[in-house]
Amino acid sequence: MTNSDLLELVWRGSGASLGWCEVGEQTEREEEGAWDCPLIPQFTTLLYGYCYQDSEDIPDTLTTITELGAPVEMIQLLQTSWEDRFRICLSLGRLLHHLAHSPLGSVTLLDFRPRQFVLVDGELKVTDLDDARVEETPCTSSTDCILEFPARNFTLPCSAQGWCEGMNEKRNLYNAYRFFFTYLLPHSAPPSLRPLLDSIVNATGELTWGVDETLAQLEKVLHLYQSGQYLQNATAGSRAEYQGLPGSTIPQEDYRCWPSYHHGSCLLSVFNVAEAVDVCESHAQCQAFVVTNQTTWTGRQLVFFKTGWSHVVPDPNKTTYVRASLT
Repeated sequence: MTNSDLLELVWRGSGASLGWCEVGEQTEREEEGAWDCPLIPQFTTLLYGYCYQDSEDIPDTLTTITELGAPVEMIQLLQTSWEDRFRICLSLGRLLHHLAHSPLGSVTLLDFRPRQFVLVDGELKVTDLDDARVEETPCTSSTDCILEFPARNFTLPCSAQGWCEGMNEKRNLYNAYRFFFTYLLPHSAPPSLRPLLDSIVNATGELTWGVDETLAQLEKVLHLYQSGQYLQNATAGSRAEYQGLPGSTIPQEDYRCWPSYHHGSCLLSVFNVAEAVDVCESHAQCQAFVVTNQTTWTGRQLVFFKTGWSHVVPDPNKTTYVRASLT
């Protein structure tokens, strides 16, 4: 097998167990569901190429070309849609699950700050693994198993084998809570999902759940949101009826809303036309909306909400809905 047939990944940690490794052809490995690397490409930035060369007085300088990701900026993320912020938290939950059950054992990231991650196609990936550690903390009693954070500490049990039980997993989970979940999960979430999201935030903040339960609840939120089940308790009916105009759009008459996928207009995702009607009815300035053929990562349709419909033009990829009459 030639070098071009290999997908190579890098763990930049110390020690032989965290050195770089290589796996077979990506398509074969994906089909088999088997990866030899501790972290599969879903969770780490890919290494596209590298070379050794002498640079001035430094011999064997290593230059790498890696997958490009956007830095994690919390202020910017808080201005994005809840759907995109939930995607980040879900990808983080899946990463934590893989770290807890990696082939090397439970892996902890000692430096868990947002700057150690990047966003690639909307999902969180690890870029810096210098401080990854596999070994659990040895102990003789629970007094040796104090998990310390700036705001609070946790005391974990000492196992009969002389290791602090779940310390690597719990450290990752609490860091996910204090750096990501507490800011990104509940903010502007659909009201019917808030109780479940609050439970996730509270349980990770108190470490009453492990990684497995946390991921299970995040996947439950995804199912409720993606399937539209979170709308079942919504108020039936609306104050107005809307007439559909297939193959048309409204090029102007925009207004701004927050959060929106477009800064100059009100562009939101909806599960179906009924939800779009509810959204329009909740905006005082909304008189019409345009359903596009574009979808988000969950399969929800993107919809432009409009202040009127004085100028409707043909567009085969869109359907306009205008307020027909008050009821």
